Amino acid sequence: MSIPTLAQSSFKTQQLTFERVREAYDVKWENLQKELAKEQITGKFILYIAAYKAERRLEIWLKQSTQKQYKLFKVYPFCTLSGVLGPKLKEGDLQTPEGFYHIAAFNPKSNFHLSLGINYPNSVDLLRSANEKPGNHIYIHGNCVTVGCIPLTDEKIKEVYILAVEARNSGQNEIPVHIFPFKITDANLNKHLSAFPQYKAFWTNLQQGYAYFKKYRQVPDVTELMNTYQFK
Repeated sequence: MSIPTLAQSSFKTQQLTFERVREAYDVKWENLQKELAKEQITGKFILYIAAYKAERRLEIWLKQSTQKQYKLFKVYPFCTLSGVLGPKLKEGDLQTPEGFYHIAAFNPKSNFHLSLGINYPNSVDLLRSANEKPGNHIYIHGNCVTVGCIPLTDEKIKEVYILAVEARNSGQNEIPVHIFPFKITDANLNKHLSAFPQYKAFWTNLQQGYAYFKKYRQVPDVTELMNTYQFK
């Protein structure tokens, strides 16, 4: 966790110069603050986002800097989903990526109301796509249409966007977004591998990150996991 700089502390101020962000704060922030207080989360917090494609579920986990463990704050259902289980392989395949990412862009003037871009393609995606174009522009966004993104509807993205702004403004430069094909229990893994056996090594690797967070309620250091990714 880096120490906030002047540029970081003014991030929220900058975002509030955009009409849609101001409107989101006007209609959502007061109630979000009450919900945060109910969970005994006051002041600055750190954000972790986990998404599960099969369950169509996006989870918001929060903790304060003095706390070791994250706690589940809110769950948002995907409004819709394109593609099937399995990672995104190339541009135009309609797949939602799977893997360990972070928020790389805040778009207050999105074509889909508000959006948070993830750093797809990451290094693993680039290796996997080989000679194919991997595609890009993967977002968590509003509206209810998608060709590989995670849409939540305009009302729900307002809350997620605000929470991301607050975390970023508090000095969290890298907000992790881990996208899993499903909740990777052993039972679920065995069930889904019957239809997608080609992803056994890849999903088993992802399972290590899933299991670590489930056990410790801490975000794993995914660098080593990403360096040992295996796929066909």
